[in-house]
Amino acid sequence: MEKRQLGRSGLRVSRTALGTMTWGIDTDAEEAASQLVAFVDAGGTLVDTADVYGEGESERVLGTLLGDLVPREDIVLATKAVARRTDGPFGGGASRGALLNALNASLRRLDVDYVDLWQLHAWDTAVPIEETLAALEFAVASGKVRYVGVSNYSGWQLATAAARSAATAPILSTQVEYSLLERGVEREVVPGAAHHGIGLLPWAPLGRGVLTGKYRSGTPADSRGASTTFAGYVEHHRNERAARIVQAVATAADGLGTSPLAVALAWVRDRPGVVAPVVGARDTGQLTGSLAAEAITLPSAIRSALDDVSAIEVGYPERWPR
Repeated sequence: MEKRQLGRSGLRVSRTALGTMTWGIDTDAEEAASQLVAFVDAGGTLVDTADVYGEGESERVLGTLLGDLVPREDIVLATKAVARRTDGPFGGGASRGALLNALNASLRRLDVDYVDLWQLHAWDTAVPIEETLAALEFAVASGKVRYVGVSNYSGWQLATAAARSAATAPILSTQVEYSLLERGVEREVVPGAAHHGIGLLPWAPLGRGVLTGKYRSGTPADSRGASTTFAGYVEHHRNERAARIVQAVATAADGLGTSPLAVALAWVRDRPGVVAPVVGARDTGQLTGSLAAEAITLPSAIRSALDDVSAIEVGYPERWPR
């Protein structure tokens, strides 16, 4: 699998990342092990989790697999903090105390001494950004964190964090929802990231599963759309606009002799600024389908057609002068 630089750093990661949001919920330990082995065997290195996935179960499951099943040094291990986990004073948020407590808890669940990429899961309006960034600097200086990033930041939030952290613990990545169905980040986040040398890690690059085409004629019983936990998550992208885009993706896939999944993933993977889409899968078979996209580069005519059918309105002030 091709490797790419993560932001303005010397860290190289696989251009597809393995997401683990369902591990410990809909994906048991045996299936998680199968996915991890398949991913690493395909040349994948970047594995992403978070302290709130499955209330910590995702990290715990991943921790049992590192070392024995897959060498720790073969993995670029990424996790996140900020989301609330408990009702206590340090149970969530981006304060110094909450973040450092969360980091220690993540390290225990993962059974590791450090993480390669520690990400702020969201902006915390209740905490001064200087305090939050000081916690990141301390975490890096302690050796418990190698690199830092953010997730779900708006354009101004990303630019603020990037500018104020540049001399201490620079922000190298931003993880955002980005797909043919969700291109809002192109207004300000993408250009902001480019200006500050920050790499994009798209989550839900398959439009929460909708771009695979599996929901065109209903909701499969074994899909996330039928899951009590994730039904609302999928429903967000089931609308008329999405149906038009899914049809265009299916048409492109037919013409290329591949799957809609591979087309949708290749499109976002090769967008400007993207380092690695984060793909999650219910089972190893689904993951194998995502990994097959590694061999695909979309022809310019197909890419242009998909750009057009999924285009969003961008005007003032993003485009100025005009």
